[in-house]
Amino acid sequence: MISITKPAPNRIDMEFEDESIDEETMRSAIEQIIELSKDIEHGRLLYRLHHFPWPSLAAIGVKFGHLPELFKLLGRFDRCAVLSDESWLRTASDIEGALIPGLEIKGFKMDEVEAAEAWLAASD
Repeated sequence: MISITKPAPNRIDMEFEDESIDEETMRSAIEQIIELSKDIEHGRLLYRLHHFPWPSLAAIGVKFGHLPELFKLLGRFDRCAVLSDESWLRTASDIEGALIPGLEIKGFKMDEVEAAEAWLAASD
């Protein structure tokens, strides 16, 4: 399951609980995040990754079909906190943050919610 919420005007929270993502789940999640973020500027993202969500090949195809919209969407956000107990996901998040211009990404352990929240709010 992927849960996507908008708890504040400039914030999107996403929670991934399944270990795989099929075509319909990917399509629905992309459509939902695009819709929820359409009015966001200088936004914040909070990801909760209980497991790495492995997408099916069909789901990857759906994502590739939406790449222009997804790149545009990334420009709406300044910071992304990734909560995960898997150290490799936190490290990958930190590396990704160094590679995507204009978007700071930082990994946190799942029990570091307060630190992640504080970091997201730091430059409001």
